[in-house]
Amino acid sequence: MADKTIQIKRSHLIIGALLLALVAGVIGARWQFFGYQTQDFSSLNNLQSTLERKFDGAVDSAEALDGAKAGLVDSLGDPYTTYLTKKQAQELSDDLKGNLSGIGAEIGFRNNQLTVIAPIAETPAAKAGLQPKDMIIKIDGKDPSGLSLEEAVSKIRGKAGTEVTLNIMRDNDTPFDVKITRANISVPSVSYKKDGTIGIITVSRFGDDTVDIVKKAVVDLESQGATKFVLDLRNNGGGYLQAAVGVSGVFMENKVVVEERKNGKTIDKLSTGAGGTLVGKPLVVLINSGSASASEITAGALQDHKVATLVGEKSFGKGSVQEIIDLAGGAQLKVTIAHWFTPKGRDIDETGITPDVEVKMSTDDINAGLDPQLGKAKELLNK
Repeated sequence: MADKTIQIKRSHLIIGALLLALVAGVIGARWQFFGYQTQDFSSLNNLQSTLERKFDGAVDSAEALDGAKAGLVDSLGDPYTTYLTKKQAQELSDDLKGNLSGIGAEIGFRNNQLTVIAPIAETPAAKAGLQPKDMIIKIDGKDPSGLSLEEAVSKIRGKAGTEVTLNIMRDNDTPFDVKITRANISVPSVSYKKDGTIGIITVSRFGDDTVDIVKKAVVDLESQGATKFVLDLRNNGGGYLQAAVGVSGVFMENKVVVEERKNGKTIDKLSTGAGGTLVGKPLVVLINSGSASASEITAGALQDHKVATLVGEKSFGKGSVQEIIDLAGGAQLKVTIAHWFTPKGRDIDETGITPDVEVKMSTDDINAGLDPQLGKAKELLNK
C-alpha cells in the first residue's frame, strides 16, 4: 500500500492528451502549449521504430508506451509524482478503500530509500515483525533502487498465499531477511473502545468513510459514559485530505487545519466548520514514526490550536499533496501540486511533527504486548 495524501479531481485534463501525443510521436517537431515550448520528442518515436526493427524479440507497443510515460514523469525526480498504469491505478483505489491483497504495510521513500512507513495491525507485515522506518534493501533478492514507488509496491504485493522475502535493515544494523506470506486484507479505517471514562478512537487510514465512522464512534462512546478521548493515529500512513479536515472538525470548530503552499506562497487554507461534537473535551493524540501525511496534518492542527496533547514519537514527515488526474485507458497521473504547512506555518515535509510528550515504544514492549504510549495518554487524561 503506497502513501497517498491526495486531492481527487476526476477530470480528463488536456495534459493527458498531451502526454499521449508526445510519447506516441504524434507531435513531429516542437509545439507551443499555452506559451510554453515543449521539447522535440520525434527522437522518441524514432527510437521506438528502431527497436521494432532491430530488437530480437517482440516489442509490446502498449508496454513501451507506458514505459515512456513513466520515464517522462520519473525524470522530475519526485518519488510521489508518478505515472500509474491502469492496474496500478486500480490498486491505489483499492488501497484507499482498505481492500487489497499483499502484506499490509504502508511503503514510501525516506532519504531516497524504500522504507516501511507503517505496518497495519493484524496483517502479515505486522505479524512478521516489520516496524516503521525499516529500510527495504531487497525484494525477493533484487535491489529495488531505480524503481518508482508504485513499481516497488507492485513487486511486494501479490496473490494471497504466495510469499515475498524482504531484506530489511533496521537501525543501520546488519540486514536480515523477513519472509512474509501474502493475504487478502480488508482494513477498517476506524476502530474504537472504551476504557473507564476514556474513549479510544483508532484511525488507521483516512478513507472516504472515516469521518462518518468517527462521528458514530463518538456518539456510541459518549452514550457509554466516555468523557475524555484518545485519538490514535499511530501507523496511519495517510489518505484523503478532506477526511483529515473532517476528523479535525470533530474536536475543534472554525479553525484552520492546514495551509497549502505552492512555490513558497500560500494559495489556500482549509478550515473546519462549526459544530464539533467533542470541542472542549480532554484529548490526547498518539503519533509515531508511522504517522504520515494526512495523520500529520490532523495531529499538527490539533497541536497548534492547543486542542490536544501529542504523545509518542516524531512522525514520518511527508508534507506534499498529490492530485490524481485521470488519463486515457484507465491510467492516472499522480502529481505533487503543493506542500502542506500547519496552521502556525510549520513545514511537515521531511521534518514531521514532534510530540509534546515523547514516549518511545521498544521492540521488547511490542513483543511483551505492552503499550507505554497509550499508558501515558491514560495517565495524562486521568490526572
